Amino acid sequence: MSDAAALRVGDVVLRERAGSVKAHGKGGKERQLPLNSSARRGLSAYLETRQPLRPDDPLITSETGAAISVRSIQSVIRELARRAKITRLPVTAHSLRHTFALHYLERNPGKLVELAALLGHESLDTTAVYLRPSQEEMAQGGERSRLNAAE
Repeated sequence: MSDAAALRVGDVVLRERAGSVKAHGKGGKERQLPLNSSARRGLSAYLETRQPLRPDDPLITSETGAAISVRSIQSVIRELARRAKITRLPVTAHSLRHTFALHYLERNPGKLVELAALLGHESLDTTAVYLRPSQEEMAQGGERSRLNAAE
């Protein structure tokens, strides 16, 4: 989350059909992350409200115009989860990252190396954690098996 708070306007490249953001991870590692079309549209609309901009300006700002803090990002995530009436599971930056990884692997089976690059993991062992089923997934699988056996 601190890498999101540290983003600068110059870290973003927006084009009509492509875009990326330069993420600064742990240990000073940098990686280019692709932006899908909805992310590009949203960022473009947001940045248009902040003209004029310099490359060193913070990408995400608070109401005062200062760079958003990690605590503020956490607060925004909590508020969005509350508005969406998500109460069954805690919604945090980490749980959102985990959900992204799981959905990525569902849509892109076998693309563990690509997921590792997106998450900034040097070791595939770190990324392989997302291949392990959660307690909820195992319970659902067991329930499906029980129902299929009863048919």
